[in-house]
Amino acid sequence: MTPPRPNPAPPAAAEGATLRVPVDKIDLLLNQVGELIVTQSMLQQVGAALDPAARQRLEPVLAALQRHARDLQDTVMAVRMVPVGTVFARFPRLVRELAAQLGKRVELVLEGESTELDKGMVECIVDPLTHLVRNALDHGIEPPAERRIRGKPEAGRLTLGAAHEGTSVVVTVRDDGAGLSRTKLLAKARERGLATPEGMSDAQVWALIFAPGFSTAAAVTEVSGRGVGMDVVQRNVAALGGSIEIDAAEGRGMAVRVRLPLTLAILDAMLVRVADECYALPLAAVVESFRPEDATAGRIAGRRIVRLRDAVLPVLVLQALFDVPAVPEAAERKVLVAVEADGGRVALEVDELLGQQQVVVKNLLANCGPVPHVSAATVLGDGRVALILDLGSLVRLARRADA
Repeated sequence: MTPPRPNPAPPAAAEGATLRVPVDKIDLLLNQVGELIVTQSMLQQVGAALDPAARQRLEPVLAALQRHARDLQDTVMAVRMVPVGTVFARFPRLVRELAAQLGKRVELVLEGESTELDKGMVECIVDPLTHLVRNALDHGIEPPAERRIRGKPEAGRLTLGAAHEGTSVVVTVRDDGAGLSRTKLLAKARERGLATPEGMSDAQVWALIFAPGFSTAAAVTEVSGRGVGMDVVQRNVAALGGSIEIDAAEGRGMAVRVRLPLTLAILDAMLVRVADECYALPLAAVVESFRPEDATAGRIAGRRIVRLRDAVLPVLVLQALFDVPAVPEAAERKVLVAVEADGGRVALEVDELLGQQQVVVKNLLANCGPVPHVSAATVLGDGRVALILDLGSLVRLARRADA
């Protein structure tokens, strides 16, 4: 009798479905795709200079090349994406231990854990989110006895959420605690000598918590009052090209929305010309552009300012700041670009707006070291290098000059 044959082993689908690849290889592949896109832009410029008949034959080929290059870029970017739940998974234990330390009861709710973000971005948001969570537990959610008096459940509710909004990812830290007191914040700001003009909106009052060293903690503890506050969170988020929004009401809780770009490798930028040089401004931080004659100009303590509607903006002349040599055919009519970063606004004087463009970010630290007021660089379609400006650094420069 023939012995029964053993059942064939099932196909190793599970083993072949995933492949472990070092991040360095993905970064190298992404860099090469960026070079391909730059080369494709160069070909487009060369094609534009050909005679009409040759250009007509070349245009369909260039269009197909552009489409395939963009598809390849999107595919490589998708490989770098990881769910934000890998970050959220760190917080249940932190919340449980900190709540016990503070004598509070807290229910943690996680939302949007499958939302994907660039791996480099995920690693960088851990510290800002940790500070926001600790802040919500310490300053926001009240002790059980106080919550009973206010008619709330004894257990506070802390929500960590993430969602895609357009080309950004918004991470929200929301609690149902005491919220922010407009009166207390204004009193603390005046005590510290901060400017608190009459008629400040709620959003302007909430923004006071981003002042360096600002804290409403009554005493220094292991959790708060150590002088490391929301200014550090804002600075770290701004370094990622993101922004922070606060929505709060006294007695009804507080929500902090951290808006981040999908990736650190690709940037939507506004290109500007200063003499013969080209600079890139992160588009998310550009508020508007206008001619100097469309605003009221003036000087405060010898420094140029412009009054645009209700805002007074210091003016930074990029040609003088970066010591760019003047050119004979300099633009007679300058352009001012209002940008917002690091909790403030500044107007940058440039010669011309060149338009919006998606650029591939190149790190300068490895080759040049830190460059003042510059965060990175990119290669344009004509082969020129454009510096990507650090708008937070420029705003801080203007703030120091005004102090």
